[in-house]
Amino acid sequence: MVILTLQELIKEVPQLEEYIRYMPEELWQRYTIRVYPPGTIIHQKDFTLNYFGIIAKGEHRVINEFQNGNVYMIEKNEPIDFIGEVTILAGMEKTSVTIETLTETTAVFFSRKDFEEWIAKDIHFLRLVSQKVAFKLYRSSYNRGARLFYPPHFILLDYILKSASAMDIEKKGSIILPKTRQALYEECGITVKTINRTIRKLKEDGLVSITRGKISMSLEQYRKARKAIYYYVNY
Repeated sequence: MVILTLQELIKEVPQLEEYIRYMPEELWQRYTIRVYPPGTIIHQKDFTLNYFGIIAKGEHRVINEFQNGNVYMIEKNEPIDFIGEVTILAGMEKTSVTIETLTETTAVFFSRKDFEEWIAKDIHFLRLVSQKVAFKLYRSSYNRGARLFYPPHFILLDYILKSASAMDIEKKGSIILPKTRQALYEECGITVKTINRTIRKLKEDGLVSITRGKISMSLEQYRKARKAIYYYVNY
């Protein structure tokens, strides 16, 4: 279905109504709806931000890119989410991160000026935006602490276990993690060299296997790994 209006989008995504319930009347005539395919950069780090967006459908990842070419994934988000809220609330001109779609993504955009006037008038919306920002900061701080102080064996195994659970390994009996070493580096914050060394160790311990070059895990390995993971905190 091609989305033409905000009213049509609300019919597809009813929870969107809560966010725009008290939106100023004039903004109903001043928005743009865009649909992005997977792998699209919605906005780039260090670019001037002139808009605010509400992601109604689709998943995306927030990444930090560095001059040496390294990419670090900060978080992965699902709808409903926002684009540009941190930059605008911080009063900054340029974006601090890059946003890339993981699935087909539908977003509603408003000008930066309209958003700033909107949150000044609508306490309900400001509270929802603030809650989302606070949640992201909390999650980022929590995960960053783990990456700083836990060894790579724990971080990678914890990531594999969470991925296996999300892929419903209990029902399927086994899974293959569809991630390249580069993707694991970006998401776990561990160098590719360390990832390869860690995978070898996990394989030696009988917690994972390698299938067609990808990490795989049987249900038996999954249950064994859940019991063994805390050993790796002190590895």
